[in-house]
Amino acid sequence: MAKLAPSDLAQVLSKLPKQDFSTDVLVGFETSDDAGVFRLNETTALVQTVDFFTPIADDPETYGQIAAINSLNDVYAMGGTPISALSIVCYPQKGDWDVLAKILLGGQKQMNAENVVIIGGHSVDDQEIKFGYAVTGIVHPEKIVKNSGAKAGDVLVLTKPIGTGAISTGIKRGVAKQESIDAAMKAMTTSAAHASKVMQTVGANGCTDITGFGLLGHAFEMAKGSNVTFQIDSNSVPLLPNVLELIEQKMLTRGDKNNRLYVGETVRINTSVSGEMQSALFDPQTAGGLLISLAEEKAEELLKQVEGAKVIGRVETLKDCLIEVS
Repeated sequence: MAKLAPSDLAQVLSKLPKQDFSTDVLVGFETSDDAGVFRLNETTALVQTVDFFTPIADDPETYGQIAAINSLNDVYAMGGTPISALSIVCYPQKGDWDVLAKILLGGQKQMNAENVVIIGGHSVDDQEIKFGYAVTGIVHPEKIVKNSGAKAGDVLVLTKPIGTGAISTGIKRGVAKQESIDAAMKAMTTSAAHASKVMQTVGANGCTDITGFGLLGHAFEMAKGSNVTFQIDSNSVPLLPNVLELIEQKMLTRGDKNNRLYVGETVRINTSVSGEMQSALFDPQTAGGLLISLAEEKAEELLKQVEGAKVIGRVETLKDCLIEVS
């Protein structure tokens, strides 16, 4: 199941009326951030998000675990602490109930491991399995990490390698190597909880998590919201094993085309960047890493404490495009 094309979705959302009757909405959908934030009082705000998708792993328990992490990461990207969740289940009435039980178990284990309690949910009869969560977290209103806070002079740090979309397609078509499958599963079952905690400790200016719009799609939203230009070094972007080889075999999702349309002419890619690498940068991710913008002097400590984190670029004052890829 692919996301709706972001360009089409943005067009629809732009037609909705302003909700200006409340001054407690600190982050709404207008800024394309990872979650909404609603202030309860001077010290506490709710962070709310929802995400669900079709099976991404053959093992049902692992699928449930990944679905939980994918939903939780939106709260972590905002600097929030998740506290509760509601399950979203689409499952065939005549399906194997033991499989559904394992999906739910995998999700609950991960949620509970991160001190998040599942307090209910909703299910519908659907021939295509879909699963995920609506998650609620809390954050101090003055400590929200938005995707619009990147500042010129910052460096850009990515906490996980990319390529899960291409590998997932390769798995479905029976061409993905076990090395790639294992690495993708490890990446998707690694929570952003630790990276988020370190990010908050060292101090970050902006953050987003990399999911369905791919690295460049989410970087585009971050650069646009911050009114800056991102310089991304493609050679520094960490990739999962054999991703370029899979892309060369046309293991692409519909998101590759949709994400390119979404960013349009705002992204300038140097001709030295291969076509396969360009597709990797647009590849939709599941439970992807955090893209963090922070002062260069703070990045070293983040890199020390977050395994696999890499500096992939820099933030500059706004030019005639939002992202330059070399």
